[in-house]
Amino acid sequence: MKRMLWASWTILLLLPAIALHAQTEEALMAEKEAKSTTLDSLQKELKALTKQVDGLKSDVASLTDQLTPYPRWEKGLLGNLGFSISNFDNWLPKEQPSTSAVNIGITSTAFINGDWENAFWRNSANLTLGWLKFDNKRDEAENDEFQVAADNFNISSLFGYKLSPKFAISALSEYRTSVLDGKLNNPGYLDIGVGATWTPARNLTVVVHPLNYNFVFSEEEFDFESSLGAKVVADYTRSIVEGLNWKSNFSGFVSYEDADFANWTWVNTLSTAYKGIGIGLDIGLRSNKQEALNAGRDDNPLQTYWILGLSYAISSN
Repeated sequence: MKRMLWASWTILLLLPAIALHAQTEEALMAEKEAKSTTLDSLQKELKALTKQVDGLKSDVASLTDQLTPYPRWEKGLLGNLGFSISNFDNWLPKEQPSTSAVNIGITSTAFINGDWENAFWRNSANLTLGWLKFDNKRDEAENDEFQVAADNFNISSLFGYKLSPKFAISALSEYRTSVLDGKLNNPGYLDIGVGATWTPARNLTVVVHPLNYNFVFSEEEFDFESSLGAKVVADYTRSIVEGLNWKSNFSGFVSYEDADFANWTWVNTLSTAYKGIGIGLDIGLRSNKQEALNAGRDDNPLQTYWILGLSYAISSN
């Protein structure tokens, strides 16, 4: 009997709490539904406003383009400096316990582009240099001087006559070489060709020249061969997110005479910037069978480099 009384009193005491919980849950559900409805309405308005803003941006850009007089010039300078230093003394877990190392890498790209109503002229130059110094302090016979780790120079000039806003007939000249350790123009590569240039977007340029001659200059014992072929160049620049930029350039040559005479180079640059200063990453890929044979390699390995460091950007329109 006492147990039944206790159970009855317990239920009576809990009923207000249960009722209050039910009312609170109903109120929260109603509030959630009301706010969800408001959110859906605001998202639709935001979508419509975003569409209007994008349309106005496009209109403003078009009007700005129409108001900008010809010729239009754009120039700039981009660069990346990577630097690292390390020192170990009697660090016994290492196979060489006492060493020091210094690694320096520099990349720089300059460009100047001209645009006329019926033509364009785009010029760019890129220089990549790197040095590495490694010193095993317990090996006096080891070479502890700075050695070249990266070395590449490229300059190009593209002229086009516009047949339409996105299509032009064009002529390209491009020169590539190394500059350190007596490698200037040894070997050196000069491409001269004609064909077409397609610019489907402001930040993308694709060059296809089916008539191109690849001159190769060298004083090496290896007999580098020049040949007739096709030239393909693609250049792309994009702002991935605010403050993070990506630039990609591909340059390739396909020989009509021998596949071993073909070569290509692909360079990508990622950089952050705040008032022109930030962090930069340069990645270079390259394939050149003639260079591989000159180095005593039959497998034509993929040539690569990367430099991570402080970046800078100076531009003027």
